[in-house]
Amino acid sequence: MHFVEVILPLSLAKTFTYRISEAEFNFIQKGMRVAVPFGKSKMYTALVLDIHQDEPTLYEAKEIHQILDEKPIATEIQIAHWLWIASYYMCAIGDVYRGAFPSGLLLESETVISHKADVFIDQTALTDEEYLVYEALQQQSSLKVQDIVAILNKKNIFPILQKLIDKDIVVLQQEIQESYKPKLVRYVKLHSKYDSNQGLSELLDILKGAAKQREIVLAFFQLSAAEKKPITVKKLVEASQSSSAVVKALIEKEIFEEYFLQQDRINFTGKSTEKELQLSLVQQTAFEEIKTSFIEKEVCLLHGVTSSGKTEIYIKLIEEYLATGRQVLYLLPEIALTTQLVSRLRIHFGNKVAVFHSKYSNNERVEVWNQTLGNAENAQIVIGARSALFLPFADLGLLIVDEEHEQTFKQVDPAPRYHARDAAIVLANFHKAKVLLGSATPSLETYFNAQSQKFGLVTVTERYNNVRMPDIALVDLKDKYFRKRMTGHFSDVLTEAISEAISLGEQVILFQNRRGYSPIIECITCGHVPQCQQCDVSLTYHKHKNQLRCHYCGYSMAKPTNCHSCSSIDLTTKGFGTEQIEQELIALFPNAKTGRMDQDTTRGKFGFEKIIDSFKNREIDILVGTQMLAKGLDFDNVSLVGIMNADNMLFHPDFRAFERSFQMMMQVSGRAGRSEKQGKVVIQTYNPNHNTIQQVTNNDYAGMYKEQLYDRQIYKYPPYFRLVKLTLKHRDFDKLKEGSIWLYQVLSQNLNMPVLGPEEPVISRIRNEYIRTILIKIPQNVPLGGTKKTIQKILNSFEAVAQYRAIRVVTNVDFY
Repeated sequence: MHFVEVILPLSLAKTFTYRISEAEFNFIQKGMRVAVPFGKSKMYTALVLDIHQDEPTLYEAKEIHQILDEKPIATEIQIAHWLWIASYYMCAIGDVYRGAFPSGLLLESETVISHKADVFIDQTALTDEEYLVYEALQQQSSLKVQDIVAILNKKNIFPILQKLIDKDIVVLQQEIQESYKPKLVRYVKLHSKYDSNQGLSELLDILKGAAKQREIVLAFFQLSAAEKKPITVKKLVEASQSSSAVVKALIEKEIFEEYFLQQDRINFTGKSTEKELQLSLVQQTAFEEIKTSFIEKEVCLLHGVTSSGKTEIYIKLIEEYLATGRQVLYLLPEIALTTQLVSRLRIHFGNKVAVFHSKYSNNERVEVWNQTLGNAENAQIVIGARSALFLPFADLGLLIVDEEHEQTFKQVDPAPRYHARDAAIVLANFHKAKVLLGSATPSLETYFNAQSQKFGLVTVTERYNNVRMPDIALVDLKDKYFRKRMTGHFSDVLTEAISEAISLGEQVILFQNRRGYSPIIECITCGHVPQCQQCDVSLTYHKHKNQLRCHYCGYSMAKPTNCHSCSSIDLTTKGFGTEQIEQELIALFPNAKTGRMDQDTTRGKFGFEKIIDSFKNREIDILVGTQMLAKGLDFDNVSLVGIMNADNMLFHPDFRAFERSFQMMMQVSGRAGRSEKQGKVVIQTYNPNHNTIQQVTNNDYAGMYKEQLYDRQIYKYPPYFRLVKLTLKHRDFDKLKEGSIWLYQVLSQNLNMPVLGPEEPVISRIRNEYIRTILIKIPQNVPLGGTKKTIQKILNSFEAVAQYRAIRVVTNVDFY
C-alpha cells in the first residue's frame, strides 16, 4: 500500500492521505500538485507534502485522480516556511497554501472558465479535446469545470485546461480584463548633427525658404531654453501655433528626431546602464557598516532619514549578492511603489528584475512563479508586495524589506494573517540568507531589537547631497479660525505657500487621511446622521457620484434631499476628505492642475501608474492623497507638503496611534525638497504643543522612541508583551455575548497572563455581524509555542460546544 500526504487549498488545519499505485509512488516527489476528489463530488488541486506507507486509521483513503506536474513546483524550504507561518500565526496550513499559490495553479471544480476575447486562434493547432472545449465556449460565455467534464465525458480534465490556459485561449473568471495600455508620448529633440554652433548656422541656412518650419525650430529653442525638460510634439505645435504636419516634415528632413517615452525613461538612449553607481561618502560608510554587521548578525536595520539615498545602498548590496549567483527579494509596502522602483532597478540590472503582486493577472503571476523556481536569468531580483514572500526561491541570498515600519506588511484578511517583515526574517533563516530592514522611522519593535543587539544597526543622519531637512511650520487651527484666516480648510499660511510654490513652477503634495468628500452628513434640525444598514458606521459622502457609501461593506445610496428622520431639508456635511480638498483647491487655484490619489482613483492594474506618471511628468501641480502618498515615492520637483489635519491621526483608539502619526508625518514631510532647494512642510493642527507633533518638528526619533517605550512597558504592550487578538463574530447579539464570556472565562482560568475582554470594538457591527474582541498579552519570559498550543486547545473545545459552533472566531497574532 502506498500513500501520499497532501495539503488541500481549503481552510483546514490538517493534511489528508490519499492512495497511490506503486508506479506513482516512485514518480511523485514532495512539492508536486495532484488532482484529488474531496467530499462527494468536488475536485481540488492538492500539494504533496509527504509520501509514505502508513494507512490512515480513521477513514479509508481515496485514490488520487492524476498527477499534474512532471517536477515539483514548490520547494521543501517553502513548505517548511508555510508550516512555520501556520503554527506561528495560528491558521490552517490550507489557508497558507491557498494564499501562497497563484490561482492559475489552483484549478478546482468550482473554477469558472471563459473564452479570451479578440485573440486569433489557430484551430488546426488544437487537439480534438481542446477543440471541443473551445467550440463550447463559442456558444456560451463561460463554463464551470463540471460542464467541461460533461462535454469531454472524462473525469480528468485539469491538464487539458492547463494547456488551454498556457496557450492563452481561455482565462479564469477571477480576472478582470484590463483595458489601459501605458500611454506613449511623442517627444522631439534636435538631430545630433546640429548640436554644435556651426551646425545651428547650417540649420538656419537650410530653412531660409521654409518660414513655417523655421518658426517651429525657433519655438523649439525658446521652449528648451525656458524649460529644462523634454519637449513633446503637442507642446511644440501649441507654442508655435502650427500643425503637426510641419513637425513631421522636419522629422523626415532629419532636422528633428522623434522618440517615445512611457513613464519617464529620460535615458532613452540607454547609455546610463554602463556607468557604475557612485555612492557618496556617507552612503559608502553605511554600506561598509552593513557588510560588517552581516558578518555576525542575520538582520541589520538601516535607519536613514528620508531622502538619504537608501535605495542606492540597496542597489550596491544587490550587485554584490548577484555576483555570488544568489537571488534577491525586495519587499515593498505598496504596489504603488513598485512602479517607481522597477524603472530605477532596470536601469542598473536590465532584465534581471521580476515583479510580483496582486494586480498582475494569473498568467503573469504563474510565469514569475516558474521563473523564480527555475532560478531564471530574468528573476534574479524579485520585487513585490508582501505576497512575493511565498515564491519558490531556488537560492535566496538577500532580503530587503523597505519601509519596514509600514502596517501594510501585515495581512488583515483573509488568513494567513502574517506579517511580511517577521516572516521574511524566518524565511531568510531557512535559506541562510541576510535581511536588511530599511526605514526613516523604524517601528518600535525593530528599533528595540536593534538596541538590544539582536539586530545590527546602521544610521544615516544626513540627506543625500547634503540637502537640508525640510523646514516644518506648525499652524494652529484654533487661532486661525478665531482670527477668521481660514478659506475652507486652508489656513492663510498654507494658501500663500501653495501659490508661491506654483508661481515658481514647483509641485505640491497635500495629505489628508480620509477619502470621499466628507465622512458625515448631519441634519441641522434634529441631528440625524445617515448610518449604514449593515454596519455601525455613518456613511461617507462622495460628491462626484452624488452618493453616500459605507467604506466597510460597500453599501451605497443616493444623497438624500431631506432628512430621513424628520424630513427637514437643512442637511450639512461634517469633516472632510480628499475629494473635498480637491474641490476647494479648484476654487482657490483655478489655473493649477490638481490630481487625487486614493482608493477611489487607483482601481485597476495601472491605476497608480497613471497618476504617478502624470505627476512625475509635471502634468499635475497639486496632488491630494491619503497615506498612499506617504510611502517612499521620489519626486524631485516637490517643494511643499501640506498636512491638512494632523489630529485625526493622533487620537485614534490604538496603542500605536502616536508612533503611527509620527511615522506618517515624518514620511509625508520627507517627500518635500528632495533636490537642491530646502523643502517646506505645513502642518495644520489644533494641538501644536502636542509631544508627538513637536517631535516631528524637531525630527526627534529618539525622543519619540523613549517616550513610547516607557508607555509600552507600563501598559504591557509590545515589545515587552506579545499580543494575540481573538475576534468573535455572529449575527445574534445575545448568543455572541454569551459565547465570548464563556471563552474569556476559560482563557483567563487556564492562562497565567493578562486576558482582556470581551470588548466591543469601536465599530461593533459590520455586514450585520456583531463583533467582540478578546486580547491576550503574553509576557516575554513565557514560551510562545506552549501558550499558543493552549489557546488553540481552548478554541477547539469552544468549537465543540454545540450552541457556540456558529460563532466565527478569527485569531490574529501580532495584529499591529
